[in-house]
Amino acid sequence: MPEPNVRIWLYTQPVDMRKSFDGLSTLIVSQLQDDPASGQLFVFINRRKTHLKILYFDGAGFCIWFKRLEQGQFNYRASGDNKKRLSWAHLKLLLDGLEVKKIRQYKRYIHAA
Repeated sequence: MPEPNVRIWLYTQPVDMRKSFDGLSTLIVSQLQDDPASGQLFVFINRRKTHLKILYFDGAGFCIWFKRLEQGQFNYRASGDNKKRLSWAHLKLLLDGLEVKKIRQYKRYIHAA
């Protein structure tokens, strides 16, 4: 299981979901200029926005998490950049099919360590 503070990257271009470990790893290197074995999570969505794969390296090998929607689509917009950083909260919203139009975070106390 990935660490909670791991970086999560969404590849914003549609991906052929027939790609598996090697195909997605090659995509990460060639299109995202990143290391697939870095421990980061890489999220991929197909053109119809009905399938999602997450590739990550857990230290011993590659893992793929795959989700196929039976109804509806994943809410995201393709952009000019190939990758977009996501937080755990944004990934959860994406998986749950929720779109947040405006976020306002109120000031909170942070205790210095």
